[in-house]
Amino acid sequence: MRAHASNKGSTESGFTLVEIAIVLVIIGLLLGGILKGQEMITQAKIKNIINDFNGVTAAVNSYQDRYRAMPGDDLTAGTRWAGAVSGNGDGVIGVAPGPTTCKYNAVMNGAPTAAMECNLFWWHLRLAGFVPGAVSGVASGIQPPNAVNGIIGVQQGGLGFTSNIVCSSNMPDKIAISVDTQMDDGTPGAGEIRADLQTLPNPVVPPASTIATYAETGQNQYLLCKNL
Repeated sequence: MRAHASNKGSTESGFTLVEIAIVLVIIGLLLGGILKGQEMITQAKIKNIINDFNGVTAAVNSYQDRYRAMPGDDLTAGTRWAGAVSGNGDGVIGVAPGPTTCKYNAVMNGAPTAAMECNLFWWHLRLAGFVPGAVSGVASGIQPPNAVNGIIGVQQGGLGFTSNIVCSSNMPDKIAISVDTQMDDGTPGAGEIRADLQTLPNPVVPPASTIATYAETGQNQYLLCKNL
């Protein structure tokens, strides 16, 4: 008898070029969707920051139209609202004495005092109904947060301004540049919007900007201030 040997051929095969192309297209679509989503989030934050600046300005103008006084500095706030504290009526938003301005007092042991007009500012606006928030107790004068985990604060002078200003902190470089460009001239040391490079969160506002231009590194954060 003659033995016949038979060999089985391999039936395994790799991906075809069409299948690989389909996978690459799907990956591209997923990456594009992720990047588009991130850009939409960034644009939303830029819009929120701009709305914050414009909203505070509008609230101040409305308060002044109604009461003929600057919120926080309002000399008659204590007689208008029971339990409220009045400012000194000198036309500027003063700060508490000491090396750190009360602009960034995120925690207080009680309602703001007459020496803390930059906290009274928010209390008066809340009592008048122009901004949301607590109207009594510890939280009445706390500065509101912005869209980038920073704080919105007010004070008199800083970054080359001599008038009352509103500031917003902890802004990523891309957002800071876009806000300044859309609202002003894109120059950190001049114009209606001015900025300084942060070296720590929620910094004290320096007398003048220490930078000539913005640097978009993906790591830089900026403090932006606007004239009220």
